[in-house]
Amino acid sequence: MEEKVGEIWHRMVTRMAETRYPEAAVHLEEIELTMGIMFRALGGDGGLEVAAANATEHGARRGLLQRIAGNNKRIELAWRDEQSLRLPASIDYFPERQLNHYLYTWLAALAVGDHQEEEAWLNKNQRLTVKTLHDYPGISKRYTALVEAHLAERMPIEKLPAAEAEQERAIRQALREPGTVEQLPAAKRPPQPVPLWLHPFPPISAPATAQAGDEQGERGDGEIKEIEDMQRHKSERAQKPEKEDQGLITIRMENIFTWGEFANLDRSSEENDDLDSAADALKDMDNLSVSRDAKASAGKLRFDLDLPSEANDDLILNEGILLPEWDFKKQKLIPDHCRIQPMVAADASPCELPDTLRKTAHKLRAQFQHLTPARIWHRSQQDGCEIDLDAYMRYATDRAAGHTSASDGLYKDLRVGARDLACLLLADLSLSTDTWVNNHSRVIDVIRDSLYLFAESLSATGDQFAMYGFSSRKRDPVRVHHLKTFEEHYSGAIRGRIDAIKPGYYTRMGAAIRYSSDILKDQPAGRRLLLILTDGKPNDLDKYEGRYGIEDTRRAIHEARQLGLQPFCVTIDAQANDYLPHLFGTGSYVVIHKPSQLPRELPLLYAKLTA
Repeated sequence: MEEKVGEIWHRMVTRMAETRYPEAAVHLEEIELTMGIMFRALGGDGGLEVAAANATEHGARRGLLQRIAGNNKRIELAWRDEQSLRLPASIDYFPERQLNHYLYTWLAALAVGDHQEEEAWLNKNQRLTVKTLHDYPGISKRYTALVEAHLAERMPIEKLPAAEAEQERAIRQALREPGTVEQLPAAKRPPQPVPLWLHPFPPISAPATAQAGDEQGERGDGEIKEIEDMQRHKSERAQKPEKEDQGLITIRMENIFTWGEFANLDRSSEENDDLDSAADALKDMDNLSVSRDAKASAGKLRFDLDLPSEANDDLILNEGILLPEWDFKKQKLIPDHCRIQPMVAADASPCELPDTLRKTAHKLRAQFQHLTPARIWHRSQQDGCEIDLDAYMRYATDRAAGHTSASDGLYKDLRVGARDLACLLLADLSLSTDTWVNNHSRVIDVIRDSLYLFAESLSATGDQFAMYGFSSRKRDPVRVHHLKTFEEHYSGAIRGRIDAIKPGYYTRMGAAIRYSSDILKDQPAGRRLLLILTDGKPNDLDKYEGRYGIEDTRRAIHEARQLGLQPFCVTIDAQANDYLPHLFGTGSYVVIHKPSQLPRELPLLYAKLTA
C-alpha cells in the first residue's frame, strides 16, 4: 500500500512541477539535415556536423515543487566546437510547436558568428544576437516572439532574492535590448538558464581528449567499438589508484566491455555487463573522470593491426613516395608528411569472372557498347579513302575564278571516333569494409564485385581506366594497391588482383587522393575523372581522426580540381550527407543507400557521368 501511495504521489508532484510541453516537442533528428543546410547557407563552417547536445546541470534556483519532485536540474543548451554544432536533442520549452521549431533556427543562426573566442557569457551572447539580427533581419520577428514566450516561462523576479533578482533584470534587459548590459550582477547562485543563448561552459570534446593522448605517445593500435551516442561530456583529471587488484573482482574478462573500462580508475564495485546499460549510464553523467596511465586497459581489447610479415604481405613495388598533408589548424601544407607505399598482390593468379556476375556483366557490356563512338567521316584530310566533294568543289571554283587556292585537304577518311577521357577508380579498402551488409556479403565483397563489373563495362567502351585500392596505418605507410594501371589491358591477371583484395587498416584519404591525382593528371585526355569509392569518412590512428582528416581530404580534392581533374565520390555511408557536401560540394557525390546494389549502380553511374 505504501508503495502504491508513493507511486501516485510521485506522479502527481512530477506532473505539477513540470514546466515543459512534451506534446509540442520538436526533435533534432526530424530537422537535423535542414539545420545543417541552413547553418552552412548562412555562412557557417561547412566542416561542422550537426549533433545532439547533452543535458548539463545549471545550478540555478528551482521552485518548491521542482525541488520536491527532483526535476529541472539539467538543461540542454547549444554550443559549437571544432568538430560539430551541438543543438538540443529535443526542444519543448514552449506550448506551441512552431516556437520550438523557431528556437532551433535561431540557435543555428546564432552559432554562425561564434568563433569560440574567450569572452564573458553575457557579453558574447549579446554580441552574437546583435550581429545575427543585423546580418539576417528577416529573423527578427521570430526572435521577438521567442523572447516574449521565454520571458513568460522564466521564474518571476518577485520570487527571487535581491541579488538573483538583479541578475534576472539584467538578463531580461539583455534579451529585449541586446548590447545594453555590460556586466552581470554577482549572486550566490548562477542565473536562470537562457535557452536562446549559447552554453556558458560547453562540455569538453571527448575526441579532443583522446587525440591529445595519442599525440603524447599513448597506445592506439586498433579500432574501438563506438557507442552510438552523439552527446559530449565534461571531463576531469583523476588520480590512478595505486593498486589495480582492489575489490572482489579477480577475473577482468567479465566486465571488460563496459564504458568504465575506458576510464582507467578503480572500479571495485560490481558492474552490469551489458554495454547498453553502460551507455545509458553514460548519458546521465555530467563529468567523465579519466586518468593517465602508460598501460591503457582498452589497448588490450583493440584489434592487432600491426603490418604483416614481408613473406605474407603483398609485393612492395618501391621504397615509397613522400607527399604533403594539410594541417587545418596551422592553415598550411606540411611537406613530405606522408609516405605512399605502392603494392601489388604477389600471389594473385589469373582468374575468370565469377559465375554469379556473368549475367549482369553481359547486360552491362551490351549497354556500354552503345557508348562506343561510331565510325565517322573526317573531312579536309591530306589523304583518305574517298575524295571530299565539298572541298574539291570549293577548290575548283576558286581556281576557275582566278584565285590561288591550295590543294590541301581534298580527301575524307572514315575512322572510329574517340571519347577522349580517362578514369581512375580509387577504392577504400580499410578495416571497416570487413563489416557485413547482409547475411551473405561483407562490404569488401560488394566492393570486389563492383570492381569486376566496372572493369568489364569500361573494357567494352575502350575508355582508358585504372583502378587502385588504399588503406593506411598512420601517415607511414599509406598502402596503395595497384589493381590496374593505365598501361595495362584488362585481363585475367587484373581479375586475379581484384579477387585478392582484402580489408586493410584505416582511411587516410587525402594522401591517397594526392597520389591518384599525380597519376591521372599525366593522362593525355580531354576529360579526366577521379572516381572515389568509400564506405566512411577519413580516419586514422593519429590526429587524422575527425576534423583534421576532413579538412586534409577537402584540400586534396581542391588540389585535384586545380589540376583539371573531376573528383566524384560514391559512398555507402548512411551519414555521408553530414560531411560530403563540405568535401566535394553539391552534385559531386552520390550515396548508395542499399550497399548490395553498388556493383550494378557503379557502372551505370559512370555512364551518366561520361555520357
